[in-house]
Amino acid sequence: MQDSAQQRYAVHKGVSILCCFILSAFLLVSVRPLHAEQVRTIEDTAGRTVQIPQDVERVICSGPGALRLLTYLQAQNRIVAVDSIEKRDSPMDMRPYAMANPQFKDYPLFGEFRGQDNPELIAALEPQPQVIFRTYPDMGKDPENVQQKTGVPVLVLGYGNLTYERRQLDESLRLMGRVLGKQDRAEEVIGYLDRVINDLRERGSHGRPAESPRAYLAGVASRGPHGVRSTNPSYPPFQFLGVENAAGELSTKESPLSQATVAQEKILLWDPEVIFLDIASLQLKGGGNALNQLRNDPAYQSLSAVRQNEVYGVFPYNYYTNNFESILANAYYIGSVLYPERFSDIDPMHKAEEICTFLNGSPAMEDINSQGMNNPAFSRLKVR
Repeated sequence: MQDSAQQRYAVHKGVSILCCFILSAFLLVSVRPLHAEQVRTIEDTAGRTVQIPQDVERVICSGPGALRLLTYLQAQNRIVAVDSIEKRDSPMDMRPYAMANPQFKDYPLFGEFRGQDNPELIAALEPQPQVIFRTYPDMGKDPENVQQKTGVPVLVLGYGNLTYERRQLDESLRLMGRVLGKQDRAEEVIGYLDRVINDLRERGSHGRPAESPRAYLAGVASRGPHGVRSTNPSYPPFQFLGVENAAGELSTKESPLSQATVAQEKILLWDPEVIFLDIASLQLKGGGNALNQLRNDPAYQSLSAVRQNEVYGVFPYNYYTNNFESILANAYYIGSVLYPERFSDIDPMHKAEEICTFLNGSPAMEDINSQGMNNPAFSRLKVR
């Protein structure tokens, strides 16, 4: 009897083990394909292969301009946190995407600006981001390190620009669009940029070099505001319109240059006929900003543009990297100053708000212009 009971127990135990094995095998087979269907593999603009969820509804944007691009895709409601620049209490904010979306200030903090991500803050976010979009990977924390510490996939984007790195900009918009299911909007933005730039080129002085005055862009921001000597040798509005850039000799097709600090003597030698002043410079107090320098420095007072009072304010080219809406808006204003007959149908500020609204969801340019600065953009500035 005892042997029989032991035999029955052994058989029962064996059957139980077999059933557990079969059940485990079934679960293994059924779960793995389901998990595989929930992720996809993406190659980012740095050539990194990253696995991300199939449906991405929660993200953070790290690095200069990353949140700007997300806003252009009408996906700003998918962020769960922001970097420190979005929460900064500043009397002057020169970023149209942020001015058009003041709600960014209310989100939790995930790290410092310029890619200084804080893995501990990211890990504590609730809800958790599913993807981190990252621009300028050589700035701040290493994307691979952040990915390893947080467990959140990091996708590197090339920010690009509107001229010599336009392909990079388009690739990043399309990559974001694929990740977020916003492919149609990405193509809308790319097509819109193309149409605006083509319109500017058609209105400009291309093929009519005798009509192009020699112009200089003063006070370009680069990691903060600067004075007259900071310029952009490859300033896109000048390129779109066929305007002779006084500083253009500093940039070549092989070695394009978007910011340069030039000697005062060089500016005097160039003697531009028209100066466009980037109003980001006006954040500098006292005599350091470009407008006060043009007004008070005897050397600058000798410039043709200053003597003829041909100095005009434009919106910032850079503020947490390129403000694409400001660049396009500036081009229309510059065109209206230099070629008024070809831009007679354009109200520059109205056009600026139209561009801003398309890209950012609402107007913001007049608000930027009125931030304690007496509306210097799109106006002739008194320098004498």
